[in-house]
Amino acid sequence: MTRNRNDAAAEAREVELTALSEEVLADLGIGTVAYVRKLQAKDMEELFPEVPPIQDSTTLWALLNADGTPILLADSREAAVANAFEHDLEMVSLH
Repeated sequence: MTRNRNDAAAEAREVELTALSEEVLADLGIGTVAYVRKLQAKDMEELFPEVPPIQDSTTLWALLNADGTPILLADSREAAVANAFEHDLEMVSLH
């Protein structure tokens, strides 16, 4: 039986992907890719431990680096996104 050309390409791609270390994967997009996350007061301490306690009903927006490292905290999604564009970060959507 002969191997299909698509099978060989898929196998080569799989080998390429498994050759990437966890460290290399973790570094992909750092400094170039960011995302915005809605935060409730209870989530603040984990990402922004230096921020003083705030009311439980407050909603804030975090701009996060590709690896999840916090970049900034904003009072609106628009402000967080604007900051990303100011710093030439590529925005991605997480689902």
